[in-house]
Amino acid sequence: MSVTGVEGEERSNFSAAESRQIRARSLRLLGSLLAPVRWPVIAAMLIVVLSTIAQVAGPALIAYGIDRGLPALLNQDWFPLAATGAVYLLTGVIGAGLIAWYTLMSARISQGVLIDLRKRVFLHTQRLSLEFHESYTSGRIISRQTSDLDAIRELLDSGINQLVQGLLYMTFTAIALFALDGMSGLVLFGSLVPLLILTRWFQVRSQTLFRQSRTASASLIVQFVETMTGIRAVKAFRAERRNEKVFGELVEDYRKVNGRVIQLFGIFDPGLVLIGNVAVAVVLLVGGFRVADGQLAIGALLAALLYTRRFFDPMEDMAMFYNSYQSAAAALEKISGVLEEHPGVPDPVAPVDLWKARGLVAFDQVSFGYQSDRVILPRFDLTIPAGQTIALVGSTGAGKSTLAKLMARFYDPSDGRVSLDGVDLRDLHPKDLRRAIVMVTQEAYLFSGSVADNIAIGKPDATPAEIVAAARAVGAHDFIEGLPSGYDTDVNKRGGRVSAGQRQLISFARAFLADPAVLILDEATSSLDIPSERLVQQALQTLLADRTAVIIAHRLSTVAIADRVLVMEHGRIVEDGTPADLIAGTGRFAQLHAAWRESLV
Repeated sequence: MSVTGVEGEERSNFSAAESRQIRARSLRLLGSLLAPVRWPVIAAMLIVVLSTIAQVAGPALIAYGIDRGLPALLNQDWFPLAATGAVYLLTGVIGAGLIAWYTLMSARISQGVLIDLRKRVFLHTQRLSLEFHESYTSGRIISRQTSDLDAIRELLDSGINQLVQGLLYMTFTAIALFALDGMSGLVLFGSLVPLLILTRWFQVRSQTLFRQSRTASASLIVQFVETMTGIRAVKAFRAERRNEKVFGELVEDYRKVNGRVIQLFGIFDPGLVLIGNVAVAVVLLVGGFRVADGQLAIGALLAALLYTRRFFDPMEDMAMFYNSYQSAAAALEKISGVLEEHPGVPDPVAPVDLWKARGLVAFDQVSFGYQSDRVILPRFDLTIPAGQTIALVGSTGAGKSTLAKLMARFYDPSDGRVSLDGVDLRDLHPKDLRRAIVMVTQEAYLFSGSVADNIAIGKPDATPAEIVAAARAVGAHDFIEGLPSGYDTDVNKRGGRVSAGQRQLISFARAFLADPAVLILDEATSSLDIPSERLVQQALQTLLADRTAVIIAHRLSTVAIADRVLVMEHGRIVEDGTPADLIAGTGRFAQLHAAWRESLV
């Protein structure tokens, strides 16, 4: 399914065919989750059947005690009544014990299913290509992992128990009532007609409302997460009032949807009570005349009344189950939509190993566009010899970052091939690709943890000495030593404890520690001040000497260390040469360089 398809599921209106496809997809996911625990599920079902039988036996035992035990007691025979009481107590104990056992088993099953699903969502979204994450907002991903999984948890923890126990209880109660008194059973059967009509009415209207409620809830989460994530931009542009208005509208939408849900229950719940009371009244009326005529024993009438009353007891709980079910079903639809996404950059079927890459990169007749009607690179050819450092310059939108993303295989070309040492990147083993090509972007993201942990991401088994050496190489050692705990300093959320330039230096150390054959720097020096940039340039001249490097930079001072400069415009290379040769010329790079020099004056 495409990202557009997933976005469509945030809306509540689907065609019949789309709804069937979504339900089928959700059922496939549910089946795959339950398959590993099918035997515990079967055992739990057997236990709940036995416990329900024990519970339903109560009114029949009461009828026996009244109709048989009391007359026997009047004849000085206490055994029937005592035996009935003992059996009643025994069935109560057995029923309670089995229910406790079932509750524990169902809890273990539900937790196992949730753990499986939570891992699947995390691992799958992590595997999905950059294209998906650039289209699917982080707030919506968080909603899938939080509110949607919570809705499924509520269903598994309590809703399923209510449904299973309720259905079995109602079924066995109806069977017991028919066995005890067929006429009372027919009265109960007649009450099912208005009950089914009311339930169907509730089902049709609640299905749409519950999906709208989940959508409104997800929109709230998305707005909140994105506001908090972008709080710096919010503060910088004084967007608090605008966000307050947008969030207020979303809250109001959520309130209105929940208000309609409450109104629905305000009709459904009293309707259930009314049908149940009418059924009990009819059983009492018909049974009373039959007792007066001697056709029915008084104990049997009492048991029939108890069974009729108890038949409707689970209905309210089952209505609450339907609430949980609709929320969980809508959540499962969204989660299954994410899990149905296929990586735009799939792993190769027959991967080719490249244990030691030299760094020869080639673009052969490559065409690429993020959208089918917008081509970024038209028939692009380029060869970068192993060990060469090239700089890509050009105006915004020229295709420089796109070239870097294709080289790192964040995307695959629409046509043609990108190769490393003659091996198509689409055929290269993923572990070899990630080891051979490393990209440092403008966004120097740091994870929660220490500075050393963040540097070691480039090489998880690195020693402390290797981590320090990498930091020294990029000029980060001095400022790290100045932090409160040095390399053990916690950088806080997203690196909030260090400056933007320091975050970039840490990301450099991380990349250099990985020791790739090809290093891509995509505007990676943009956050550095002039002294820090000079330190990095000094380090780059040494560290990039034996590897292929691609530097994308608007700061032309960074370009000076390159062996070769490529000037791009509209997805094509318009100039290619050494920095000195291009500066001495009269082309586009010479103009850019002159403008840059003037800006420094």
